[in-house]
Amino acid sequence: MTKRRLGKVLFVSMLLTLTIALSGCAGDKEDGGSSESAITIGIPQDLDSLDPNLATGAGTQEMLFNVYEGLYKPDSDGNLVPAVASDCVISEDGLVYTFTLREGVKFHNGNTVTVEDVVYSMNKCAGNGSGEPLISAFSIVEKVEAPDDKTVVLTLSEANKDFLSILAAGETCIVPADVADLETTPIGTGPYKIVSRSLQESVELEKFDEYWGEPAHIEKVTLKILADADAVLMNLQGGAVDLVARVTAATASELGDQFNIVEGNMNLVQALYLNNGVEPFNNEKVRQALCYAVDKQEIFDFVANGKGFAIGSSMYPSFGKYYMEELNDVYTTDLEKAKDLLAEAGYPDGLTFTIKVASNYQQHVDTATVLAEQFKKIGVTANIELIEWETWLNDVYSNRQYEATVVGMDASTLTAGALLKRFNSTAHNNFTNYNNPDYDAAYANALAAATDEEATGYYKECETILAETAANVYIQDLAEFVAINKKYAGYESYPLYVMDIAKLYIVEE
Repeated sequence: MTKRRLGKVLFVSMLLTLTIALSGCAGDKEDGGSSESAITIGIPQDLDSLDPNLATGAGTQEMLFNVYEGLYKPDSDGNLVPAVASDCVISEDGLVYTFTLREGVKFHNGNTVTVEDVVYSMNKCAGNGSGEPLISAFSIVEKVEAPDDKTVVLTLSEANKDFLSILAAGETCIVPADVADLETTPIGTGPYKIVSRSLQESVELEKFDEYWGEPAHIEKVTLKILADADAVLMNLQGGAVDLVARVTAATASELGDQFNIVEGNMNLVQALYLNNGVEPFNNEKVRQALCYAVDKQEIFDFVANGKGFAIGSSMYPSFGKYYMEELNDVYTTDLEKAKDLLAEAGYPDGLTFTIKVASNYQQHVDTATVLAEQFKKIGVTANIELIEWETWLNDVYSNRQYEATVVGMDASTLTAGALLKRFNSTAHNNFTNYNNPDYDAAYANALAAATDEEATGYYKECETILAETAANVYIQDLAEFVAINKKYAGYESYPLYVMDIAKLYIVEE
């Protein structure tokens, strides 16, 4: 059987206070830091879980990227690089993945990673022996074996061209087999370890001195929770916080010369997500009417001083070959067409609904505000209800108790399925209750495709169906403004929603 060896691989698809014992860290002059080198990073909400398998929020996964690692992981150029594994061999039929473990990788508790830990971690994701898989993509993992103390073999029931990318996702990381509760004992292999947590206040990280890879530069990191835009500005200007990703354009413009602003895009799909399972949004014409009422440029102007990356479906530009710019033109602003569709749907006098928005994400609140004004022009009243992030996760995302919401959906891997699977009618995370047999068929065809070109065609069919049926009101991949005190450098943008804290360093004076 012919095999292919993978070293560095390009992405094929493009609650009380928890305290853990502190351990000392020595300074590193090469890093420009002292024995107390530190940085405080503002984050918009508390981490929803310290267990990477259970983490839901993109903001949580963004930070846990620094604490946990998989067999492979992404780099800032969109490549897959070996992490806990040093090598992977994939059988020609795509069913058998043979990993060689990297020597000397240690967990944050000082124990060396063993094949038993890897087998445990993979079986945990696959749900082998415990019921449903924690990671849905792992439902095809038939068995996990360790033929010797350096090798782990995963056998799949069917081939999946994106499987190695899935293995590099944060939720598929390697954890200790002898730690039952990562929520209270978070132990990974990453460049930083969690040393304490004060709920709704902060999380403390510390450089892991025994990290196998390039060591982090800054020794102590505080993740400080800043729940609103005013708190962000005040803390940055007052020096209490050194770095905040995704500040608003208004905040960026008010910061002084002591800050650099790094511009990019957020790598997410911002939309007015509609609950297709409730009235009036179970009516396609109503959803289409809202799409025709939207002027995206007005949103860009209000939210980010005219900056934004228009999208017309559940895909953003970083996904390269999958991104379909032409879908931005499926709906252009046409108020008369919108009114006609509402009348055809049985709402000639308009309608009223509620948009639930997490109050800690100012860009989403601002977007909802503009949408509400635009909908008035077609006789639609959209009431905005601001809720806390934890309430949003419970009511909107988990229990689907909502009519509409503005939020950004990210991808943990650069695979088309990471953004498209959630619209499959049976997907566990299909919080919009989208149900379309044609979509399900196209998605199934993409997974079963014999070639990447064929799969790409089916994924684009999925995107087109979402656009044409107005599954949601797709808006933009938001412009990103990262505010970082000039005392620090090394911030790198990734094509995924992660922050690589280990790359940051203190600038020599």
